[in-house]
Amino acid sequence: MYATRPGALPSRFRRTRVLIVGCGDVGLRVAQALPPRVRVIALTSSAERKAQLRARGITPLTGDLDQPDTLRRLAGLGQRVIHLAPPPGQGWGDPRTLALTRALRRRSKPVAVVYGSTSGVYGDCQGALVDETRAPGADSPRAQRRLAAENAMRFLGRSANLRASILRIPGIYAVDRVDGTPRARLQKGTPVLQAADDVYTNHIQADDLARACLAALWRGKPQRIYNVNDDTCLKMGDYFDLAADLYGLARPPRVPRDTAKDKLPLLLLSFMSESRRMDNTRLTQELRLRLRYPTVREGLVAIDLSLRDL
Repeated sequence: MYATRPGALPSRFRRTRVLIVGCGDVGLRVAQALPPRVRVIALTSSAERKAQLRARGITPLTGDLDQPDTLRRLAGLGQRVIHLAPPPGQGWGDPRTLALTRALRRRSKPVAVVYGSTSGVYGDCQGALVDETRAPGADSPRAQRRLAAENAMRFLGRSANLRASILRIPGIYAVDRVDGTPRARLQKGTPVLQAADDVYTNHIQADDLARACLAALWRGKPQRIYNVNDDTCLKMGDYFDLAADLYGLARPPRVPRDTAKDKLPLLLLSFMSESRRMDNTRLTQELRLRLRYPTVREGLVAIDLSLRDL
């Protein structure tokens, strides 16, 4: 694949190149987890972020997924690509992902791409155990946009003969992530649903998610979907009770579903309208990922200890 004659190519082109599209919190964790021999390139539309990316050892590349003409330089740039950029906040499709797939086709296509989707594409499963063979039930515009992006990435994989992995991601938590723990919500006393109305919720610690991205990038099967969640099996109210006990805070009040709409924001209510238990067998067996935080208890304990040290 690469020339072996000394001096045949500049050294920067002989290194494996990973392109991160949507290099926010998780993207930065991915970059940090990569070995030094890998050259990391990140697409950014913000001139102000270039210095931050360079400080992390990442090469910034200016481009905007909302302006396809700015993506021409992506062609042939990354041998492996991680796409973590969200769809637009409105509409039914994802023109950003379509623009990216068209740019990646132009020449020297990557060998593998990974797309970070959402577990919301399953819709409400009424508490059932869900593996990747379950048909999507996306019934919100947000989830439908994500499903459209998944389909575009899998089509790229099939038609361009490359490996496309889809990661279906639930709630992400971490102490060093904005709103990455339940602490602030507990301190506000935000209610949760009463036990009879409660829903199952799923989680993944941010560093474990970054490691899952890399496992899929190198070991993912072609056009394969992976649930990326830990082993926790808790309803949402029980999760907040657990966090409250670990933090030494009051447990949140419980309210019936029929009055929750008067006390909770719409976005939070939307999460409380879906219940599922995600099966992560493919993640742990096929991608051979050993979770550092196998349940939220381990993750929240680690978070709590780190906060005490601040």
